[in-house]
Amino acid sequence: MTDRTVKMIVGLEVHVQLKTRTKLFCGCQTSFGDEPNSHCCPVCLGLPGVLPVMNREAYRLSVMAALALHCTVAPHTKWDRKHYYYPDLPKNYQISQYDLPLGSDGYLEIETEAGRKKIRILRAHLEEDAGKLLHAEHGDYSEVDLNRTGTPLLEIVSQPDLATVEEVRAYCMSLRQIVTYLGVSEANMQMGHMRFEPNINLHITENGEKHATPIVELKNLNSFRAVERGVAYEERRQLAEWDETHSRMKAGTKTTRGFNDSTGETFVQREKEEANDYRYFPEPDLVVVEPKPEWIDELQRGLPELPLEKKNRFVTAYGLSEYDAGVLTATIEMARYFERVAELSAAPKPAANWVTQGLTREINTRGLSIESAADFPVTAERLAELVKAVEQGTISKTIGDTVLSEMIDGKNSAAEIIAAKGLAQVSDTAALERMVDEALAANPGPVADYRAGKKQALGRLMGAIMKASGGKANPKVVSGILEQKLHQ
Repeated sequence: MTDRTVKMIVGLEVHVQLKTRTKLFCGCQTSFGDEPNSHCCPVCLGLPGVLPVMNREAYRLSVMAALALHCTVAPHTKWDRKHYYYPDLPKNYQISQYDLPLGSDGYLEIETEAGRKKIRILRAHLEEDAGKLLHAEHGDYSEVDLNRTGTPLLEIVSQPDLATVEEVRAYCMSLRQIVTYLGVSEANMQMGHMRFEPNINLHITENGEKHATPIVELKNLNSFRAVERGVAYEERRQLAEWDETHSRMKAGTKTTRGFNDSTGETFVQREKEEANDYRYFPEPDLVVVEPKPEWIDELQRGLPELPLEKKNRFVTAYGLSEYDAGVLTATIEMARYFERVAELSAAPKPAANWVTQGLTREINTRGLSIESAADFPVTAERLAELVKAVEQGTISKTIGDTVLSEMIDGKNSAAEIIAAKGLAQVSDTAALERMVDEALAANPGPVADYRAGKKQALGRLMGAIMKASGGKANPKVVSGILEQKLHQ
């Protein structure tokens, strides 16, 4: 019987498109979805005699991301030419950073069901993107759109510290959270703002001998689902290939593979190039970058509270569950919205419940988003008003749900809706005593059951009173009066 253990090893290269108005080395716009080849210039086209000029904002955003990932920011970095034939990069080389990246030796902490884990960051470097090839559905040709050519990309490379599909997904999601919290990228994967390239192989120990399958790099995955499915498929495929051939990894056998989203399978593209295949050499037309230490310190001080830190604070400061804190910190806009509601209502836990449950349900049903603040009808101030109305007993929670729905549809405030429809709870003791007396007289069965020791009958009586009052009776006051009269 074979004694075998299998461990998957994954490192990730992630390309993040930076949120700049213009490209990395020229003044062309970076807008998405415009007429093909409408944002090009001699620099984009690589025409003779042109000179690139570095986009300072792209470098600033890159340094912010590096700092947030706990990287050491290099005091001296340069640009390099990476020579490779790109059909959609006319000058036939890419300006990147090779041996002196702007950031290195950092980490990103992720959360999975197994707990928290630090994933080491090898490097973060800035480079320009290539264009886009549009392959004809019918025919043997492709069209080239150079609008994306020269767009600033931050490439973040992890160490091979990921061991499960769950960890890979958590890493990708955490990285997207961080860059959106920082505002360095919109991270819209449908627009290609983030592209994931996992490097995967298996370490297999059989009968005391250690083996490794050839490393495979999956190219240009642009959704969390594609990353999950691609990595899971590669894990199965490599193990099956090992079982069939028992081959060991040899030098030069690293390959790149694409992922077919329709079949859920990967396919061979080419053998992977090594650094010397790219013939790197320093870019002669760009000066070295030597950021001032005080500028780096200023950026460090200006970093916002990051997602995991914010989640921890929500748990400790507001007494929220890990789950609720995770939902509320999913985006920085959601976190800011909740904190404003909590502050104005002075009721953090009820505020959290309203945001994560009632409000989330309503906006999902209508296809709305808190992130689109300009179009969102329920401001934090208005939700806080509703939370206070429920907490102070002005209306019941059930009526509060109805008011919230009307706030979204009609865009009126909670106070306006409550006043216009006469929804305020009845808290007058005399009026509520009359309701209780009527309910006791109309429901002799539940009364007898309760007095016989069947305590659940109290719920039936409460339901009858609430129904008779149209949901307006204050349940706390009613419950006290009801129990008092039942024990007489």
